[in-house]
Amino acid sequence: MAEIPGLPARRAALQMLDAVLRRGETLELAERAALGRVRSPADKALARAIVHEALRWLADLDALIDSATTKRLPDDAKPRSVLRLMLAQWLRLDTPPHAVIATALPLLTGGPRRLAHGVFSTLTKREIALPDIPTLPDTVRARWGERADAVAAGLAVPPPLDLSLKDPARTADIAAQTGAGSLAPGHLRLPRGTPVDRIAGFEAGEWWVQDIAASLPARLLGPGEGRRVLDLCAAPGGKTMQLAAAGWQVTALDQSGPRLQRLRENLARTGLEAETVKADALTYQPAKAFDAILLDAPCTATGTCRRHPDVLHRIGPRQIEELAELQAALLARAVEWLPQGGTLVYAVCSLEHEEGEEQAARVALDPAPITPDELPGGLQPTGEGWLRTHPGQLPDAGGLDGFFVARWRKG
Repeated sequence: MAEIPGLPARRAALQMLDAVLRRGETLELAERAALGRVRSPADKALARAIVHEALRWLADLDALIDSATTKRLPDDAKPRSVLRLMLAQWLRLDTPPHAVIATALPLLTGGPRRLAHGVFSTLTKREIALPDIPTLPDTVRARWGERADAVAAGLAVPPPLDLSLKDPARTADIAAQTGAGSLAPGHLRLPRGTPVDRIAGFEAGEWWVQDIAASLPARLLGPGEGRRVLDLCAAPGGKTMQLAAAGWQVTALDQSGPRLQRLRENLARTGLEAETVKADALTYQPAKAFDAILLDAPCTATGTCRRHPDVLHRIGPRQIEELAELQAALLARAVEWLPQGGTLVYAVCSLEHEEGEEQAARVALDPAPITPDELPGGLQPTGEGWLRTHPGQLPDAGGLDGFFVARWRKG
């Protein structure tokens, strides 16, 4: 018997949602496991879209489900998970209710199937809608404090596609070829869903995919002019390529062999050069001095919640504490290696105070405050001369990821 069209996508979406919410896996890991058995690229893309919307709007979807049940379904109940996916398709992806029912109910049997059908049918008969802005989980809202509402507003719309250019002087030229917008020299922004391999300049290695916020730490080191820079925790290589393109002699260090291989492939495609070193930064001993160090430290990545909404549901105090300890150790090593007159830039794609402001406050170097003219229009440094971005900023331009960046010089 032929399988129902679209069912593989829904089955994979259910597997991914379960992996994130019940087992605490990253969405990237869950996708690799669930999508390996899905043949159609369109089904793979649909499965990702369903899960991303379900995770982004989870609290609001659950509230709707609870409004249509007399007894609350457990958080990990399979009918609740299926209903989350059904509502995400209907309310966020504009899938007709009959198509939602036809492709979701086969995921359940018996009483759970009848329950999900009844709840969904009840909700489709009401005049319901999701709020304009997703509701954040209570624990997340408490952590992010006064930033929470603005961040939530930035989650309402999936992010666009950002590119960093090898040659910033060609920004206007490539923008004209691709129909892209730009927030800064060397940056292009295209609509979400643009096929990457069809963008002009892909084969020639003229650009790489990189959110505008992720490009800011390397920009803050300025032109290299042949000087040496150590890019710590460098893979998959966006910042390494930026630094090489800006004239730095780059040593790119990472402890992951597969991620370093990906970095080398990116360098080969763009024609840029860097020395790559596989090592643990906590035990590495540099054989030469560096004029600058860029530490884009491992972190909870909560600032990437627009692209990876799983972080809203699987990151908590334990992960934040563990990573903050690692960041402090890495910063101590970087400070130790920095020569007199050298520059250190520290960055994390996290919205957590413990990973950003608290780390920077403990660094015993001379501050090198970030200035407004170093940033894209609409962004401002903090009073301390640090940079804090979040998804709710630059809303008219399409937003950006959340980063914390600080800079110092060793006097």
